[in-house]
Amino acid sequence: MDIASILGLILCFGMLAFGILQATKGDMSAIRTYLDVPSIFITFGGSFAAVLASNTLQSFVGGLKSFSLVLKQPQDNTPEMISNIINLSNVARKEGLLSLEEAAEDLNDEFLKKGILLIVDGTDPELVRAILETELVSMDTRHKEKIGFWEGLGAMGPAWGMIGTLVGLVNMLNNMEDASTIGPQMAVALITTLYGSLLANWICTPVANKLKSRNETEMQQREIMIEGLLSIQAGENPRVIEEKLKSFVAPADRAVAAQEDGGEENG
Repeated sequence: MDIASILGLILCFGMLAFGILQATKGDMSAIRTYLDVPSIFITFGGSFAAVLASNTLQSFVGGLKSFSLVLKQPQDNTPEMISNIINLSNVARKEGLLSLEEAAEDLNDEFLKKGILLIVDGTDPELVRAILETELVSMDTRHKEKIGFWEGLGAMGPAWGMIGTLVGLVNMLNNMEDASTIGPQMAVALITTLYGSLLANWICTPVANKLKSRNETEMQQREIMIEGLLSIQAGENPRVIEEKLKSFVAPADRAVAAQEDGGEENG
């Protein structure tokens, strides 16, 4: 589980609850004043319905399911992946490119496996790059579709919150005869704006940003794989390949990759 995502979402709710309780001097019953069923239907129902109208049913369901991705700890480890590529380059240098087919069986990454098999089959380097980069673009497109879902929902939340507020204000203005109802009706009208802001800033924006971060990391890893595989195919020295791949990552990660690579060589 991704502790940062879970903890962040919980803390957001905690800060809201703390602020409400502080403002009401700890009166738990006051929380009920922040719950309004019609406002929930207008804000959340309208937002999700508008996003559904903007997507196919399949992409809408896929967008909802992508929420689970931010709760999972990503398995990708860039230093470890670089170390694996260096090990593959050592195998290719000692035993030839054909030996990579057997070495690839122990790898969990299908993208890396695919590249290795293309190399083993003697595919032209430019064609290898073209095939892998096409898959990279397709992956980026799929990820951006999920990111766009949450960005779209985040934009709809405040908009439908404002629509709910306007509905509430119309109802309030139609009942101006009883001055004692103006305050409560105004509060209910503003609740929808609160709901819209919460949907956008508590859920949608953090989810979209986390998915963006994951996508950028995965894209970088795939680019490293492509460069590493093409370098292996070109017969470059493993040490040169190592320095080339480490240039993609931060200095701290370069040190980790060097330790992992050194540990495996010593083993």
